[in-house]
Amino acid sequence: MKFQISFISAVFALFMSSAMAAEEWGIEGEKTDRFEAKVVDVACELSGNCPDQCGKGKRQLGLLKDDGTLVLAIKNFDIFAGTGEDLIEFCNQRVIADGLSITNDKVNMFALQFVRAAPDGEWRRANAFIPAWQKVNPNKNGAEWYRHDEMVKKEIEARGVFGIPGLKGDE
Repeated sequence: MKFQISFISAVFALFMSSAMAAEEWGIEGEKTDRFEAKVVDVACELSGNCPDQCGKGKRQLGLLKDDGTLVLAIKNFDIFAGTGEDLIEFCNQRVIADGLSITNDKVNMFALQFVRAAPDGEWRRANAFIPAWQKVNPNKNGAEWYRHDEMVKKEIEARGVFGIPGLKGDE
């Protein structure tokens, strides 16, 4: 009986370790990717300017692989949102990241979809941005946060919808 329970536990653990798997988004140059890395403050890694706690969520976070590769984690599951809220609690800790590596001749980046503490933390979906945004903006629609965010509105007003002053799309 003891062997049977151990075998079943091992099979269950194997299934659970691969259960969270990135979904392809149809982006040119994408491939599903899972790797272990240390969560780091990108500016700290590049310049040596290293404030406490990875800048307390005010700086771009990345994933530093054991071979020295610095992976820019730029997107999570929330629409138009980055990975800061998903990774900040793991600052300077090792995680297993699951998502899409997107590579082309202009840029290499990583779209984080799932994360867990290494080696065997619980998987969680990378979608912490909207709940965090709604804590700061409780009376606004989080599903379309980008339509209600004051900073986004100011940027659009200053730079236009396309980020280039004066450029307008088809009306």
